[in-house]
Amino acid sequence: MKKQENTLAKKYIKDIKSADVWSVFKIIADFVKGFDELGDLGPTVTIFGSARSKSDDVYYKEALKLSSMLANKGFNVMTGGGSGVMEAANRGAKEVGGVESIGLNIDLEFEQTPNPYATKKLNFDYFFSRKVMLVKYSMAYVIFPGGYGTLDELFEALTLAQTRKVIGVKIFVVGVEFYKPLMDFIESKLLHNGMITKKDFELIRVSDDLECICDEIQASLQAQIQVLEDVGLKDSDYYKSLSSLNA
Repeated sequence: MKKQENTLAKKYIKDIKSADVWSVFKIIADFVKGFDELGDLGPTVTIFGSARSKSDDVYYKEALKLSSMLANKGFNVMTGGGSGVMEAANRGAKEVGGVESIGLNIDLEFEQTPNPYATKKLNFDYFFSRKVMLVKYSMAYVIFPGGYGTLDELFEALTLAQTRKVIGVKIFVVGVEFYKPLMDFIESKLLHNGMITKKDFELIRVSDDLECICDEIQASLQAQIQVLEDVGLKDSDYYKSLSSLNA
């Protein structure tokens, strides 16, 4: 652990000493890579969750099941590319086949290693550029139990939906019992004190019913198609891919 901490400290000092302009180039490279590789994806669902869940964990099994269900309906599945819930989600999509199983990995000194089930793999230097790609090209986000990273992704998704930076995107939270204390806090503190509205609170759909989640994602296709029509993108490849899946 001490050696790990020393390695991280040296990397942090090196980043501080490096010229800001080179950092800008690395940031741009992250975004260009993501836009170039993911820009032509069809209908995609991003699944978030803990990298520490083992293969015998209930949420690993549920993520595997949900991603298989989504893949069978023609949806690509995107994850952070690591182990645990992310591995399960990529695995389900890959085993079904016929869709992309996308893993967006992050360059870390420990814990995060790419899982072997992604058919399309990208590696990012920065969390923020990776997070943009995880939400930009998906029409629904499913959040399984996880730690700080998963919670960060959940609240990022909620903020984007609340401020209408993304439109028509569904946000599902799996783990009714696990997330109950968090939902109680959001309702009793944020909603009760007027820091969010009832509509904001209702952006979160908490359910352990995978069939229901899958059906709602399927139903939201029409809403996404309507959004594209409203902004004049009826001739876009993305519109055509959504329409073909909705047929």
